[in-house]
Amino acid sequence: MSNPLSDMELPDVIFCIGTNMTETHPVAATRLKKALRRGAKLIVADPRRIPLAQKADLYLPLRVGSDVALLGAMAHVIARDGLVNREFLAARTEGGQSFLEHVKKFTPQWAESISGVPAADIEQAARWYARAQRGAIYYTLGITEHICGVDNVQSLCNLALMTGHIGREGTGINPMRGQNNIQGAGDCGALPNNYPGFQAVTDPANQAKFEKLWGVRVDLEKGMTKVRALDLAGESIFAMLICGENTLVSDPDRKHCEHALTSLEHLVVVDIFRTETAELASVVLPPRPGARPTACTRTPSGACSACAPR
Repeated sequence: MSNPLSDMELPDVIFCIGTNMTETHPVAATRLKKALRRGAKLIVADPRRIPLAQKADLYLPLRVGSDVALLGAMAHVIARDGLVNREFLAARTEGGQSFLEHVKKFTPQWAESISGVPAADIEQAARWYARAQRGAIYYTLGITEHICGVDNVQSLCNLALMTGHIGREGTGINPMRGQNNIQGAGDCGALPNNYPGFQAVTDPANQAKFEKLWGVRVDLEKGMTKVRALDLAGESIFAMLICGENTLVSDPDRKHCEHALTSLEHLVVVDIFRTETAELASVVLPPRPGARPTACTRTPSGACSACAPR
């Protein structure tokens, strides 16, 4: 995210696309609700009428996979109606003029035929966002987990750059992780390439700082990714601890994941649900709210008294 979560209370126009944040990020979304109570306008683009869409001043029910057409038409309207921040475009971007020429062909009527969103609503969304004092974009996996996910994100970046809605409080390009705890884990440093606060492990200054803080020697090399760890399961990796993730379901190749996890000598799963991944575990730690985790060892029959429903 280009801006902190506290900035969610500051925009006067908020454009949400491909994010169901009131369900997947309910705490962070309370800040957005504060902005709406303060009078901010909300634009929501999503194929489903999610709860967030119920709060929208303008709802754009686009067809699945048509995000680029919608965003290209918004850029067309901003350029056509003279709403481009020319000063920002000249000082802070490259290829700005050629981009403005490029989007001339992406009319709202053209986008309507692809996305199903009425041309008038596309124009309204573009004008509200471009004319905002503080316009902010929020998105999640709804636009990234597509074959054109990179194009979707670049199209959003183009909107922010042509309007200058970036680099200031209450603006920016703000991707939110798929689930709130994934973002929190990243913030805390549960990543192979970053220390807490997204500080690169390859920076000697960061290495020295965290060695002093933690009192242990740390490497300058990036750690192993989960994808690589699954590839090496049963070869050079023989045990795993999986906490709060249903790997068999969330990873793209279930057969590969199942082979990797069953190749381990020992698998520990920490989860409040008896997931498909937990079914493969040697030991399951099923934490309950207000109680310490209770360890339970699976028997050959699969019975597990600690995990059994009560």
